[in-house]
Amino acid sequence: MRGETEKQLSMLAPMNLEDRIPERHPLRSIKQLADRVLERLSPMFDQMYESHGRKSVPPEHLLKGMLLIALYSVRSERMFCEQLEHNLLFRWFLDMQLDEAAFDHSTFTKNRDRLLEHDVAGEFFRAVVEHAQSKRLMSSEHFSVDGTLIESWASMKSFRPKGEDDDDNNGWGDFRGKKRSNETHESKTDPDAKLMRKGNGQGAKLSYAGHALMENRNGLLMDVLVNEASGYAERDAALEMLHRSVPGEHRITLAADRGYDAKSFVADLREAAVTPHIAQSVHRRPATDARTTRHPGYRVSLRIRMQVEKIFGWLKTVGGLKRSRLRGIRKTQFLAYMAGAAFNLLRIAKLEAC
Repeated sequence: MRGETEKQLSMLAPMNLEDRIPERHPLRSIKQLADRVLERLSPMFDQMYESHGRKSVPPEHLLKGMLLIALYSVRSERMFCEQLEHNLLFRWFLDMQLDEAAFDHSTFTKNRDRLLEHDVAGEFFRAVVEHAQSKRLMSSEHFSVDGTLIESWASMKSFRPKGEDDDDNNGWGDFRGKKRSNETHESKTDPDAKLMRKGNGQGAKLSYAGHALMENRNGLLMDVLVNEASGYAERDAALEMLHRSVPGEHRITLAADRGYDAKSFVADLREAAVTPHIAQSVHRRPATDARTTRHPGYRVSLRIRMQVEKIFGWLKTVGGLKRSRLRGIRKTQFLAYMAGAAFNLLRIAKLEAC
């Protein structure tokens, strides 16, 4: 018999969000991991907020909202808050009641300075890494590093001479026949963005440099760093991430592509007790010599290091880091930490399910 639509709404419709989420939904394990990490950060949240006054949106809601934005490729915070009005899965993940009003998208903007001041995103990312280390999911000896470009939100029309005070960014004809470089020009809307290109034959864009340090056991992120795009950004970032993210003074290996095969960088690695498993350059005399390349582990590291490209692919296509939604290196670093944490949580959940 054909069913008919009931026009009269039920006056009593009890619903438990927990019952509406399938038992095998992949977000269940991610939520458990995220809640465990946020519980460890609760003392820091207590210090961030006053003990009196009007209650604000819990920082747990904001951080878990950023995870959902990365996991589900939501284009903006405004769109996320719109979906939060009717998306039961999102409400369940944020531990919101069914009749609870969704917070406004401006809540992210108003609270971002507080989160940046206390480096909440960085603490959250590092807490996820510590959880993976406690479960012995990360290698303590073998790592890989790579870099990429993250497009800024600044328009090319804003890339004007440094001493120019003209705020009019609509003059398309002003650039014809003129040479522009980072030494003489800067973006008037985002001075942190620099004009860079990925390779020969490709157009230059206003960008930041993004870097990832991966452990080689399960392909998890050890660290993620955003800094100013330059010719030396990748090597400087690699040394910085190794120094702050790899504990201990034992000897480790670091795999990288040919762009890192420079004498000064290899010398810095050897001085820091790091064996350089770097692909040898074909255009100049390689800095990585037979002391390293003769060992079978060198070839293994070069094969595994390619998994970093998969991480960048996920961060850009799914995590929303192809082009930053925010202006400046500091705020883009915030996005990178949250996207990196989302990637690690997704990967850890799969590994623990095996």
